[in-house]
Amino acid sequence: MRSTDPLDYQNLPQRIGAMPKSFSDGFVIALHHHERDQLLYAIRGTMRLRTEQEAWIVPPAGAIYIPAGTAHSVSMHGDVDMRTLYIDTENTDTQPKTLRTIAVSNLLRELILALSEEPVIYAPASRAGTIAKMIEMEIGRARELSLHFPLPHDPRLQILCAELLANPSDRRTLDEWSQITGASPRTLARLFEYDLGMGFNQWRQRIRFHSALETLSRGEPISRVAHQHGYRSASAFSAAFSKVMGAPPSQMPVK
Repeated sequence: MRSTDPLDYQNLPQRIGAMPKSFSDGFVIALHHHERDQLLYAIRGTMRLRTEQEAWIVPPAGAIYIPAGTAHSVSMHGDVDMRTLYIDTENTDTQPKTLRTIAVSNLLRELILALSEEPVIYAPASRAGTIAKMIEMEIGRARELSLHFPLPHDPRLQILCAELLANPSDRRTLDEWSQITGASPRTLARLFEYDLGMGFNQWRQRIRFHSALETLSRGEPISRVAHQHGYRSASAFSAAFSKVMGAPPSQMPVK
């Protein structure tokens, strides 16, 4: 059977190795890093990836590119059928060097699936080698998605933000949060600007839209998602969503 141990893919003789692996809902891969760059893609389910500085959502039809040495954890939302590419960037010039989410085209999806069915080790001139070259080109031209948000360093903000991440619909104001965190509303407002580079309402809105995206990725209608996240109409939700996420919900990667 094909190995599901990432260590078996770090020193392959070819540029790209493909590892399929499945995870159950709620499973968490603890903080770790790899020697090779990594493209993390799920043909089913939604993933949330965290580094020390940011969190990223990866819905179906989206993937996340992770440079070698980047410490990260991954949590599963729904049963996840994952395909991971381990990429040797020392021998590739076309790969992005920054952590980012990308839209997975139909062609890239089929190429990833095809390489996952080829032998783990393959020759450059083989069918698998040709597929790998095409994958490199598709990653290089893929559209970037705005699916991340910053995470706080200040312990008082960490309390507040952890609560909002667990329940994005929480409507408590900074006055109410001050009683929990021990910091005044004015101090909390300053911390959001200094630590996260945005105001409290802006950060909370971004979290809500990430929650909405998880719901959309499960196939829920936009009108229902809009109502669940406090919007009276799908058009108002779509306009606000587009401003924050860079594209309307209808264009987000949804399986």
